[in-house]
Amino acid sequence: MANRLARQTSPYLQQHADNPVDWHAWGEEALNLAREQDKPILLSIGYSACHWCHVMAHESFEDAAVAAVMNELFVNIKVDREERPDLDQIYQTAHALLTRRNGGWPLTMFLMPDQTPFFGGTYFPKTARHGMPGFLDLMPQVAAAYHQKRAEIEHQNEALRAALAQPTPPEGAGDGEAPAAAPSPAPLDEALRELKRIFDETDGGLGGAPKFPHPAEFEFCLRRAVGLNDDYALGMLRLTLTRMAEGGIHDQLGGGFCRYSVDAHWTIPHFEKMLYDNGPLLSLYSDLWLVEPRPLYARTVADTAAWVMREMQSPEGGYYSSLDADSEHVEGKFYVWTAGDIKAVLSAEEYAVAAPCYGLDAPPNFEGRHWHLRVSKPLAVVAGRLAISVEQAQALLDAARAKLLAAREPRIHPGRDEKILTSWNALMAKGMARAARAFNRPELLASARRAIEFIRAALWRNGRLLATYKDGHAHLNAYLDDYAFLLDALLELMQHDFRIEDLNWARDIATTLLDQFEDRAHGGFFFVSHDHERLIHRAKSGQDNATPSGNGIAGLALNRLGHLIGEPRFIEATERTVRAFRPALERQASAHTTLCAVLEEQLAPPAIAVLRGGADAAMWQREINTRYLPHTLVLAIPAGVAGLPAVLDKPATAAVNAWVCRGVTCLPPIAGCAELLGVLTAPAA
Repeated sequence: MANRLARQTSPYLQQHADNPVDWHAWGEEALNLAREQDKPILLSIGYSACHWCHVMAHESFEDAAVAAVMNELFVNIKVDREERPDLDQIYQTAHALLTRRNGGWPLTMFLMPDQTPFFGGTYFPKTARHGMPGFLDLMPQVAAAYHQKRAEIEHQNEALRAALAQPTPPEGAGDGEAPAAAPSPAPLDEALRELKRIFDETDGGLGGAPKFPHPAEFEFCLRRAVGLNDDYALGMLRLTLTRMAEGGIHDQLGGGFCRYSVDAHWTIPHFEKMLYDNGPLLSLYSDLWLVEPRPLYARTVADTAAWVMREMQSPEGGYYSSLDADSEHVEGKFYVWTAGDIKAVLSAEEYAVAAPCYGLDAPPNFEGRHWHLRVSKPLAVVAGRLAISVEQAQALLDAARAKLLAAREPRIHPGRDEKILTSWNALMAKGMARAARAFNRPELLASARRAIEFIRAALWRNGRLLATYKDGHAHLNAYLDDYAFLLDALLELMQHDFRIEDLNWARDIATTLLDQFEDRAHGGFFFVSHDHERLIHRAKSGQDNATPSGNGIAGLALNRLGHLIGEPRFIEATERTVRAFRPALERQASAHTTLCAVLEEQLAPPAIAVLRGGADAAMWQREINTRYLPHTLVLAIPAGVAGLPAVLDKPATAAVNAWVCRGVTCLPPIAGCAELLGVLTAPAA
């Protein structure tokens, strides 16, 4: 018989609906039950694409003996960290404070009925092994401690609550009453130095294994590399994005990137594919291609975008969240090959190219038995050995890829999490729109437009956003990231396809963001709104994680919109945000690269270029789109658009004219595209 989770929208929660565990979703019903029955809460946080979440589910949550102990001793709550990132932030932080170790998923925390955690860990095996305590042995000990050691637990909890209550950044840093010191560019230089120190000069990326893509950090490196003519920083981008595109973290057949590589060489990934990685990576590869137009970057963008539209976009328009790491309960099974499988599909000529190119002539690279495809030899080298042209080799490899993709398709696919998250959709919509601009691909813009229109129709209610949607049901109060990422995506979309309704919606989103999330006393933005459910902690973080900092994107987008429409309120909020996080930037700038982007545009306001008049405006815009201009917004506004703010309300003359402003400094109208490009590519004064 299905438990309560069958009624939830989260596919992750629904995966546990048939467990013998008496699961609750997070909410007052479960919290009240813990208080009434004087039971501790067993909180399990995970997500549907998580391999070790599945392992713990199969070992413990599907086991009747384990479930009986859980049901007897605890009120059991299951949380999807993607729907409830507010809870995940709190309890990951608490785990780190309690254990002095990094967290992860599944996260297993034991709480008092007042939501305060007193013990926890991540994955626990059913029975003890490899130095890890067994879940069956652990649970009675935790329950006994709850009932017998209340005084010690309460003493610990007081210390934990005090630690959680410590403001981040320290209060007073952004206080409007404090003297407003001029922003310093020093954190920008220090962030780049720190990233250079941890850069892997052999394989690219930051640090060693496991190795993550870090698109926010590399976008920062690209901006600095171009702005400072820093060849080493540009080389960091070139090496990393090349190695990633050629590596096993990139699906060489179907496109798209996996979450991370378990090794330092990008060869064997953790096979889950997340929407939030691939959106920013689309932007990053598109931007690097504008600086260095290498065919590999263009192919990577094309393949990733094709995967998104083929597998991740719902018929309603929104993008699905993720693909699982596992299929048939085996991690990576969908993606790996035997040599016999491949030989059976390809012609001898195709195999002669594919085998050395993808490393099939070397020992198996996955668990000693299978090959996971990655580029092992350059195509030019393979062509030379076979005495054929590179063009012939490319044609044979393309044919091999198409055949292998077709042969892979009938396999049992990894599970797909079909919930639609506002924040992740915004990240992907921005990535698709950015790629559409860089490569002049209108179908990518259409995909982004469909996702944005879906959010407006399904997740925007009475001037507020909702966080998640599935099966016709949208719910959960949206978070800072939802508002910030969506505002940022709209700014990107308007630079390709200006619509006044997008501008008006952006203003509404920005106003709600400011009214509902800003720390009015000290600057910056809380992760949850002022009217959010009361939890034991209210986070305000500026650090980049798997996704860019919500405070950073909020500051960047508000500043840009403020300059775009002449709204000082938005610009001043950005200034307060930078001031609030100045201690964090000074302490560890490289962990706050999105906030560094805000600082860059506070030191030198973005350029706003408005194109009006004439059929050639689209041609001008396409020409501008071939340049990497990270601190410039270009809007081609059609004739007849009513309701424009004064900053954008320029006369629509018969011939094209451009108006360029940086901050409060505006130039006379520009009547030539070459002159405009010269102005936009000139260093900011």
